[in-house]
Amino acid sequence: MNYQQVVKPKERNYLRQHLGKEYFILRRRLRYLFGNITFAQVDKGISLRHSIIKHKSFILRPLKGVDMYLQYNKVTNLKLAVKQVDKVLIKPGETLSVWRLLGRPTKFKGYLDGLQLHNGKISKNIGGGLCQLSNLLYWMVLHTPLTITERWRHGFDVFPDLDRTIPFGCGSTLAYNYIDLQIQNNTDKTFHINLWLDEKYLNGEITCDVELKLKYDVFETDHCIKQQFWGGYTRHNKIWKRITNIVDNTVTDEFVTDNNAIMMYNPLLDK
Repeated sequence: MNYQQVVKPKERNYLRQHLGKEYFILRRRLRYLFGNITFAQVDKGISLRHSIIKHKSFILRPLKGVDMYLQYNKVTNLKLAVKQVDKVLIKPGETLSVWRLLGRPTKFKGYLDGLQLHNGKISKNIGGGLCQLSNLLYWMVLHTPLTITERWRHGFDVFPDLDRTIPFGCGSTLAYNYIDLQIQNNTDKTFHINLWLDEKYLNGEITCDVELKLKYDVFETDHCIKQQFWGGYTRHNKIWKRITNIVDNTVTDEFVTDNNAIMMYNPLLDK
C-alpha cells in the first residue's frame, strides 16, 4: 500500500469488538504460558552506572475537549504502572513486555478512568493514559542497540502539535494485552530501565553495564499531509536513527518505521 493512501476505519458493533478483544487477550496469555520467550524481570537490587539516555514527558498537558480530571486520573494510573516496570533488567536474550510486567489494569488494583482513543474517538477507560509510558519507553529504546520486536503505531493524529520536541510518529500505543510494546536484547550487554514521576514529568533513563561507543540520533523524513479520497486528512513520515561510532566517527543510517495516521483535526484551520 502506498504510504499516502489510508483506508477509512470500519465501524464494528460492540459485541464483535468485545468478543474479538477477549479472543486476542486469551491468545496472548497462552503465548505467555507456552511460548519460548524469556521475559525480563524487575531487579531493584542492581544499578548499572553507564547512562545511555534520559528523557521526560510532561504529565498534565491541557487538551482541547478533554476533562482535566482524566489527566489527573492518568497520573494515578502512571504511578501504579511505574511501580511495576521501574528497574526492569534486560539481560542478553531477554525480552521486555510491558503488559507481561503490568498485568491487566483493573479498579481492584487502583486504576482509574483515563483518556482513551477508540476507533478515532476520544473516550475513557480503566487504566487510560498508559500510552504515555509506552511512548517514553519507545523513544528511549530508539537510542539504544536494543531491538523493538513489537510496536503498534498510533493510527490517529489526535491533537495539533503543541511544543513538540520529537518527530511525529515516535510513539507506541497500548491495549491490554494484545497491543503490546516488546523490546528484545540481542546484544551481549545488560540494560536497566529506570522510571519515576515528579510533580511535572514522567521521567526515564536507560543504563548499561558497559560504556557504549555509539551515539544515536532519531530523525524523520518524507513528512507530509494528504487529503484522502473519502474526505479526511492523513499525516505521514518515515523515522530513521543515525548511529555514530564515536571511536572512528563512522555513521550509519538505519530505517526504523513509517507512520500513516488519520488526522482528527483539520490541518487547514488555526490550531
